[in-house]
Amino acid sequence: MHARRYELTDFEWSIISPLLPNKPRGVARADDRKVLNGIYWRLRTGSPWADIPERYGPATTCYNRFVRWRKIGVWDTIFEAVSKAYRGDLQMIDSSSIRVHQHAAKVKKGGRKTPTSPRLGTSLQPDAWGARAAD
Repeated sequence: MHARRYELTDFEWSIISPLLPNKPRGVARADDRKVLNGIYWRLRTGSPWADIPERYGPATTCYNRFVRWRKIGVWDTIFEAVSKAYRGDLQMIDSSSIRVHQHAAKVKKGGRKTPTSPRLGTSLQPDAWGARAAD
């Protein structure tokens, strides 16, 4: 299998593979590494489960294995083992950002609003709005 960006490295796979549940009887399971890469692809992209690329196997297999392993605590074991293996060499940076429209950047919350029409009971003379009379 050709290694793609963000997929499990051989080092990570060597740590994770002994921790995975093994079902010795019945129908042979889909390749765990391929399914794990599909699960990680889905978690990274935030796409629906149905949009997992075919190279990772059936989307239902990825989803079912993710849910099954969550219930029995496999994910906690995997994350602890990978964290220990890197011994603090792995660093993560949050690249999310929140952008504000340029016109909203300097507006004070609850600031004074300019009236678009005169208040009820106000005369329509220019001085009623604070405008100066023409000299």
